[in-house]
Amino acid sequence: MNYSIRKAVKSDMSQVLHLIKELAVFEKEVDAVEVTVKDLEIDGFGEKPAFECFVAEANHTIAGIALIYHRYSTWKGKSLHLEDLIVSESMRGSGLGTALLDEVVKYGHSLGIKRINWEVLDWNEPAIVFYEKKGAQVKRDWNVVHLNEQGIKDYIAKL
Repeated sequence: MNYSIRKAVKSDMSQVLHLIKELAVFEKEVDAVEVTVKDLEIDGFGEKPAFECFVAEANHTIAGIALIYHRYSTWKGKSLHLEDLIVSESMRGSGLGTALLDEVVKYGHSLGIKRINWEVLDWNEPAIVFYEKKGAQVKRDWNVVHLNEQGIKDYIAKL
């Protein structure tokens, strides 16, 4: 299998969005994706990029992505958040996921990052096994907390 891992460029964003939508179908949240190609282009390649993205390219097609952004831990210091590691269903098991995760970890290490964190759905056992085999700790005693757009509006209205 011939593939390459590289930093994403602005013109990759339509294929990146395609993979994001593929993930939404897999996670049974098909209508949850609101981001557009234009959003990805502005947010990832504007004056102050909100994220960085690595892509796995095979046969002139982007078959996987790892989208990351910088965070700061009050306990550890500089950290990265891996928002999504997506490999197209047809390419799972090909080594692309490992190659993308390797690239994220090498990148974080080169920046002196103290921690890389991400979430995984509790029913996604293949992903949990994959991450644990790589040495990641799946913290089952933590709950993810979200305040969505409507929740933010409701919160502000109560101030």
